[in-house]
Amino acid sequence: MATILAHITVRPGTEEQFESIAKVLHQATHAREGNVRAYGYWRGAQPRSYYTLLSFSDFLGFMAHQTSDHHEAASPQLGPLMESVRLEWVDPIQGASVLAPTNSQAVPDDADDLTRRYAVRFAAEIADWWLPLRH
Repeated sequence: MATILAHITVRPGTEEQFESIAKVLHQATHAREGNVRAYGYWRGAQPRSYYTLLSFSDFLGFMAHQTSDHHEAASPQLGPLMESVRLEWVDPIQGASVLAPTNSQAVPDDADDLTRRYAVRFAAEIADWWLPLRH
């Protein structure tokens, strides 16, 4: 499983455009990706703040999402709208979440260049303190 919480702040005046692109990504992700477990967007309490929860069956499912045609088409549109983005790997608590623990996974030897670059850029970060709490 690979689960990420993205903390996003958009530039002033771009909220509607951001939400429009988010809707397209949400629909395409759920329609075209078999490994998606959860994928959604939320407005935060602070102006211009958003959250995205992304959860996939495994890290390679997350890589397939990142390199998908719909994600690659949206990225150049989203980039100029974003003031900041912080990705936070999270670990679902077993018995308090339907999602499985976050784990890392090596990309196959025959992975394309984009997948290899993204696997380094978005490498799963497993916090040491999570491990003794997993049952």
